Amino acid sequence: MRICKIAASAGLLLMTVSAGIAADHSMGFFITSTGPGQGANLGGLDGADAHCAKLAEAAGSSGRTWRAYLSTQEEGKRGVSARDRIGAGPWYNANGELIASDLDQLHINPNLVKRTAVDENGKGVKGRGDKPNEHDILTGSMADGTAYFPWEKGDKTCSNWTSSGEGSATVGHHDRHGGGNTSWNSAHGSRGCGQDALKGTGGAGLLYCFAAD
Repeated sequence: MRICKIAASAGLLLMTVSAGIAADHSMGFFITSTGPGQGANLGGLDGADAHCAKLAEAAGSSGRTWRAYLSTQEEGKRGVSARDRIGAGPWYNANGELIASDLDQLHINPNLVKRTAVDENGKGVKGRGDKPNEHDILTGSMADGTAYFPWEKGDKTCSNWTSSGEGSATVGHHDRHGGGNTSWNSAHGSRGCGQDALKGTGGAGLLYCFAAD
C-alpha cells in the first residue's frame, strides 16, 4: 500500500511538472499580422508596444507584457536597445515552437526561419517567393540587438518611429533570405518611412513582438 501511495504521488508530481512545462510554451513571440497603417510612424515605442499588446490579446493571449523589438537613436548618446526591452526568454511562437531560450541564442542562432516566424495567430508571413514579399520587419537595430552608436550617420529608426515620410529604418528578413543577407534583425535600411516606401523595399510595416515577462 505504501509503495502504491509513493508511486501515485510521484505520478501526480510528474503530471504537475509536465503541466507546468506545457504552460511555459504559451506564445511569447510573434510577427504582427498587420502594421498600424502609417508606415514606420508607430507612435514611438509606446505606440508600437500597444500595437503588439492589442494583437496578442485579440489572439487570446492575456496577462503578459508585450514589447516591440525596436531600438531608438539619441543625439550624443546611445539610444534604447531592442534587446534590453524584451525580457530574458525563453520565447515560443503561437504554434508552441521554441524560437530562442535566451538573449544570446536569439542573437546568435535563433530558430527563426519563414516556417517558425509566424504571426499572432500562428499563420505564416509572406516572404521570399510570395507575392507580395513582405519579409522586411522594422527593427532599427544592429545585429546584436543594440541601438546604433551616436556617431553612425543617418536615420536608422524613422525618427524614433514617428515618421511616415522622410528617413529610413533598419529592417530584418524574417525568412532569412534576400540578397544573400540572412539577418533576421539587421539586413538593410528601408527606402523611406511611408507605407509605400516600406512596400517598395519588401515590407509592410510589420514588427517583431516579444513577451517581456
